[in-house]
Amino acid sequence: MTPIMIAALGLLMVATAFLSGLFGMAGGLILIGVLLALMPLPTAMVLHAITQMASNGWRAFLWRAHIRWRPVANYMVGAAVALAAWSLTRYVPDKPMALLLLGVTPFMARLLPSNIKPDPDRLWQGTVYGTICMGLMLMTGVSGPLLDTFFLGGDFGRREKVATKAMCQLVSHFTKLVYFGGIIDQAASLDPVLAGVAILASMLGTTLARRILEAMTDQQFVAWSNKLITTIACYYMAYGGWLLVRTPVLAAFDKGGLQ
Repeated sequence: MTPIMIAALGLLMVATAFLSGLFGMAGGLILIGVLLALMPLPTAMVLHAITQMASNGWRAFLWRAHIRWRPVANYMVGAAVALAAWSLTRYVPDKPMALLLLGVTPFMARLLPSNIKPDPDRLWQGTVYGTICMGLMLMTGVSGPLLDTFFLGGDFGRREKVATKAMCQLVSHFTKLVYFGGIIDQAASLDPVLAGVAILASMLGTTLARRILEAMTDQQFVAWSNKLITTIACYYMAYGGWLLVRTPVLAAFDKGGLQ
């Protein structure tokens, strides 16, 4: 990549880390879509993993007093199960499928019946959610919107939710880095300069968001999160759908099949 492209990606990473620092999500959802448009899927996944590990790890450190460790431990069990299962198949989705899954994921989370409230302190529920979220992580690069449902049954304020989710996401992105950086057949490598820029940009964006998160109310947090995620999800569904049909549509135009 040219220095200009690296600088542009660095600014984007600051902005997306800022969003994630506020809402515990959204930033990674935006970033993975941009990276998928610019580079091969395994490389995009590795860079995204490094960026999000820095962002979530720094966020977890800043809010370490609010982390709930039992749900994190339960989630890690499920993540280990998913990595073991995916390592057997070494499945890597194509870009259109990854983008469609990115768009569908938030709506999957909202299909959960309102009378079902997961208990993040229970081992079996943490294992189920960890397995499903880690599977989505290895197919789409993110699992934040669905991971939010993991905390529905717990008594979490916005600080505890952001902090505990950051630890779960740190585990997920590290697992994704291991998978796309070493386990799959077409394992990706990464420019160390770009990796360094990603880490510093993510830490900066996360730090800038802290004061604003402190000033928000829990009601504002939920309202803005829902609006932002819905907008991004609809875009990815449209973009992924277009990529899926683009080749046959353009081929039909070339053959004169469409008038």
